[in-house]
Amino acid sequence: MHLYYCTRAQGEKQRISLDAPALVTYNMPCTSHAVEEDSTSMNDDSTRVSRRAEQIPPFLVMDVLERAMEMARNGNDVIHLEVGEPDFDTPPNIIQAGIDAVRAGRTHYTPSTGIPELRLAIANHYADSYGVEVDPECIIVTSGSSPAIFLALSALLDPGCEAILSDPHYACYPNFVRFLDGVPVFVEASPKEGFQVNPDDVRKAVTNQTRTVLINSPSNPTGIVMEQERMKDLAALGIPLISDEIYHGLVYEGKEHSVLEFTKNAFVINGFSKLYAMTGWRLGYVIAPPEFVRPIQKMGQNFFISASDFVQYAGLEALTNSSEETQKMKETFNQRRLAMIPRLKEMGFGIEVDPTAAFYVLADARRFSGDSYRFAFDILEEARVGVAPGIDFGNNAEGFIRFSYTNSLENILAGLDRIELYLRTRFGPASRKG
Repeated sequence: MHLYYCTRAQGEKQRISLDAPALVTYNMPCTSHAVEEDSTSMNDDSTRVSRRAEQIPPFLVMDVLERAMEMARNGNDVIHLEVGEPDFDTPPNIIQAGIDAVRAGRTHYTPSTGIPELRLAIANHYADSYGVEVDPECIIVTSGSSPAIFLALSALLDPGCEAILSDPHYACYPNFVRFLDGVPVFVEASPKEGFQVNPDDVRKAVTNQTRTVLINSPSNPTGIVMEQERMKDLAALGIPLISDEIYHGLVYEGKEHSVLEFTKNAFVINGFSKLYAMTGWRLGYVIAPPEFVRPIQKMGQNFFISASDFVQYAGLEALTNSSEETQKMKETFNQRRLAMIPRLKEMGFGIEVDPTAAFYVLADARRFSGDSYRFAFDILEEARVGVAPGIDFGNNAEGFIRFSYTNSLENILAGLDRIELYLRTRFGPASRKG
């Protein structure tokens, strides 16, 4: 652990030392980067849209999905490789647990931090999976992992304070930060290293306004698991880490690690959407350092009240009695991964490090186009296949395309055949390698 002071003179931005051991403290809010209102844009119109609402960018993969759905309504057969949602239904035992909870009257408010049984099960899960001791009192159950991210960042960021993110990154991370009047600071990660952020580059990006480093392993959009030593080195910086671990359990080679194996100065984000195919149930959680639990609880009380009662009992069933079902889904995902990666390479897409987790492949398409947004929509309109534009995940992913293997193997192969035909038609036979 290292001493980290977020202090500065007004308007001053300076590098600070990270080599003194102690606790993390914050002595002054960060305001020098706070976004100022443009007084010329203010008027007497009481219906004026807020700056936050006006300036938040769209989630581009949703633009692709919505256009694909429109095309489908018009009679087009569209294959979806753009969405990061399991194509499996929630396992039957989890569904039944939710139904049983509804019938038992579990349709009311719960404690704002979640039902005690689920918090204990989460603590036991981290003990069994990673050998770490988690106090159930440090777990706050939320309505999905996105509120958990929002609450963790809200607990850390004052206006103008910085959050360090890798580039590429999950599309919504910087939007959370900006919505809170924080400043996202991007550290480029190299495709040669599987887009894993370099801890030395993170250290260089740290200023006295840095409040957190947000990491995601396994990663969306890359499908890469962060190496243990990298995570350990990031933990050694002494800056609070927010570790998004939503894709844990979906690792096909090697092993994932929780940040809690290396530091207690961290917030863990996790949930049930991906591993348990429960996206529509909206259930997640944050594991927070003890001093942050009450502040997060108060925000949760005000903004969300509590996660749904019966949904938490479904989550309890997922954690304690679903290993057989999740293993079947995992094996199917891996079969699709092993089919998609070599096929994309044959078609001319670049993949320097094969992804081994989640259900994504971030492939280099720059030999075809440097404009991933236009290219993704061309593929959709011409090949009738939905894919995600790399620019959605940061400037460093421009020219890349994210493919998701959350579709049947038959549909994946058919979709890739369609894309290959499109590439041959547009770029000629030379578009294919080999």
